[in-house]
Amino acid sequence: MSTVMGGEAAVPLNVAPRAAASAQAVTRTRLLAIDALRGLVMLFMMVDHIREVFYAHHGVTDPMDALTIEPALFFTRVTSQICAPVFVFLTGLSAYLYGQSHTKKETALFLLKRGAFLMVLELTVVGFAWAAQTLPPTFWLQVIWCIGVCMIALAGLIYLPRVWQLLVGGVIVAGHNLLDGIVLTAQSPFFVPWAMLHQRAVIELGGGMVAKTTYPVLPWIGVILLGYAIGPWFARGTDPALRMKRLLITGGALVFGFFLIRYANVYGDKPWGETGDALRTVMSFLALTKYPPSLLFLMPTIGLGLVLLALFEQMQDGPTIARLGIFGGAPMFFYILHLYVLKVLYFAAVAIWGLNEGKYFGFDNIGMVWLTALVLLAPLYLPSAWFARLKQRRRDIAWLRYL
Repeated sequence: MSTVMGGEAAVPLNVAPRAAASAQAVTRTRLLAIDALRGLVMLFMMVDHIREVFYAHHGVTDPMDALTIEPALFFTRVTSQICAPVFVFLTGLSAYLYGQSHTKKETALFLLKRGAFLMVLELTVVGFAWAAQTLPPTFWLQVIWCIGVCMIALAGLIYLPRVWQLLVGGVIVAGHNLLDGIVLTAQSPFFVPWAMLHQRAVIELGGGMVAKTTYPVLPWIGVILLGYAIGPWFARGTDPALRMKRLLITGGALVFGFFLIRYANVYGDKPWGETGDALRTVMSFLALTKYPPSLLFLMPTIGLGLVLLALFEQMQDGPTIARLGIFGGAPMFFYILHLYVLKVLYFAAVAIWGLNEGKYFGFDNIGMVWLTALVLLAPLYLPSAWFARLKQRRRDIAWLRYL
């Protein structure tokens, strides 16, 4: 039976027009929800990057220090906590959807190539956007590097049976905190691989250059694998109502489980404590470890992401979901674009207003961070919409899939 391929949709030619349109609508709904969720977390990420660029002069060492950081800054940082877990999780899910129209070998090869591409991108284009240096003394192995490594790992893990994917992913996410006590020094022959996997550290490269493993990858490999493993919920022909029910139940269970385990204060992250101040106590409860991400960091963030994914699929007819889908439809393009826009704005601000205390230019309050994000929405939306439509229109251009 002949078919017409439209992205994820495959509609038989001899199906009645109404049925064909309905099948395409279901496909668009599930994919739009994924793009919209990705777009939302990209916007929260942009707020956090504006904070890093224009709030650096405040000398904040840890924006999650519940005892000393101003609450506005703390909760601004909390909003960004969902970004990396959801983005890595959706990367795994997207890999499964890619495999719906490709062989497992083709999917693995794509993951290998795109993973390597992202790792190079982090060390070049992305690194230059942060440091404004072609060969900086410090190479920050951050989220794009991490996603690249995870995609390469997933290229092999997709060959596991699904039950083993769920088991291995769950064990990594739930159990990696048992490894927190293993701390190696540079003298150990296993220091470099362990720093890449689970220990945030500085690796000497020689010639005065170092690499900092900001995102140790082991827990994130578990996250991307779990994202891939729930892919059958989004397979062609699946019941949307059943999918949304599964997402809501699983997401709600993760959030509820987080509160239970966090309150018990026995596993999954550093302890929280009563401070004598209700707000600071709440902040202590929410101060979770991201580098590497603890079990308790991942449970509520992924759980909330699953709930939002279900809600976005229900709300897909609204204009807000469509606009969020534009930002999430070309995520790497938006990521690089917003970094360079922020760098240009920073240098322009320094040229116009000078430096604060002779070192940085920055805002006086966190409200300006949010205001800047709102102002940038429209200027960033237009090129993002253009590129997202280009990707949809020119599927014959292979390199566009990498952005």
